Amino acid sequence: MRNRLLSLLVLGLVPAFADAQAPRLRVPATVDTLPNGLTLIVHEDHSVPRVATNVWYRVGSGDERPGRTGFAHLFEHLMFMGSEHAPYPQFDKLLEPAGMSANGSTTEDRTNYYQDGASAALPMALWLEADRMGWMLPTMDSAKVDAQRDIVKNERRQSYENQPYGMAADILPPALYPKGHPYSWPVIGSMADLSAASLEDVKDFFRRYYAPNNAAIVITGAVNTDSVRRLVRQYFGGIPRGPAITRPTAPRFTVRDTAIVAEDRVQLPRLYLAWHTVDASHKDTAPLDILSYLLSGARNSRLTNALVYQREIASAVSAFSDAKRLDGDYSIQATARPGQGLDSLKVAIDRELVRLATEGPTTRELEQAKNARESSFLNQLEFIDAKADQLNQYAYFRGTPDSFQKELDELRAVTADDIKRVIAAYLRGPRVMLSIVPTGRRDLAATRVITQ
Repeated sequence: MRNRLLSLLVLGLVPAFADAQAPRLRVPATVDTLPNGLTLIVHEDHSVPRVATNVWYRVGSGDERPGRTGFAHLFEHLMFMGSEHAPYPQFDKLLEPAGMSANGSTTEDRTNYYQDGASAALPMALWLEADRMGWMLPTMDSAKVDAQRDIVKNERRQSYENQPYGMAADILPPALYPKGHPYSWPVIGSMADLSAASLEDVKDFFRRYYAPNNAAIVITGAVNTDSVRRLVRQYFGGIPRGPAITRPTAPRFTVRDTAIVAEDRVQLPRLYLAWHTVDASHKDTAPLDILSYLLSGARNSRLTNALVYQREIASAVSAFSDAKRLDGDYSIQATARPGQGLDSLKVAIDRELVRLATEGPTTRELEQAKNARESSFLNQLEFIDAKADQLNQYAYFRGTPDSFQKELDELRAVTADDIKRVIAAYLRGPRVMLSIVPTGRRDLAATRVITQ
């Protein structure tokens, strides 16, 4: 107990005791909203003299519309192309000598921009973030858009067209989600839509989504909350509020059993199974998360042990639950060993799912899965940048930044009956089955109908 409390204090986490045996995990954060709508979240962690900033613009590929996909990811690139008072390449030139690193990422639900480094560099980082939020539009021109459009297209070629099995990221979303659903296209968008994007399209996207009332900035590390408030008000307070945003909704639908075969320049066939599940606010996200570990999280996990080590019919297998803001899905991916067709993998996967749904995990299996997931959950809190991103995620998805203990409680509460229930509810119904096989070897695809 004493060692655990010491670890939590070193991480900047404050345990609040329900009783002597039950420390509660807290990541205390203050939340302020500026008059222009910008959300500011500050968590002080003085364990090391470092700071992390994490800006979430609450826009991702799921906020786009058919025919204009890829804008969210394109903007991730454009935001590093300079602003009115920090023209390109001043952003990196100013941050790097100050000991700060910077990057960004895009998902279906958000685009984030983050920096971390020495605490003394925080004013510089905030000034640069404010300048590109409030004063980037005057510097945006066709040359910048065209240059970054070409970079994104090359990234798409590398990650999709010319990447072994990369076509799966193009095939699965529209097969799993109905036409027009916010998640029915890949985050990076389509080549046709990227080519069609005009300068005015891009500017309209910025005006709509890159406004303070659609952003939240988290600052964690060795900072003083009042000082941070003053800096943020000074740099961001003059940026005008943007228009009110109407967000897309996810239509209710039922997946149709679908079998797809695609040929690729690969050596080994790979099987993808995907099911429609639940969004991130649903009570079944924790059981589905634990299920992923039970299936493929360790050497002795059900699918890894059965397919890779015992029967030696697969070289690798993974299971993953992806609960997003509007909707969710679950996928199992398995790569065959040489000489194996994908039907044998599908039969083995179905057999293990039926067995786990019928018998449930053993007590030892379930405890291993929950302990491993809890350990991973706590380990990420060693890093101020990981805490910053998690605070932003909780604020958007759950409405409360400090939801760490709540998520931990949900993971700890998962039972064997929960595992049996979620398999029966989500993984025994209609699914999308994608077989990617070597060119000319469609005979290796999973096509046989299995009745249980």
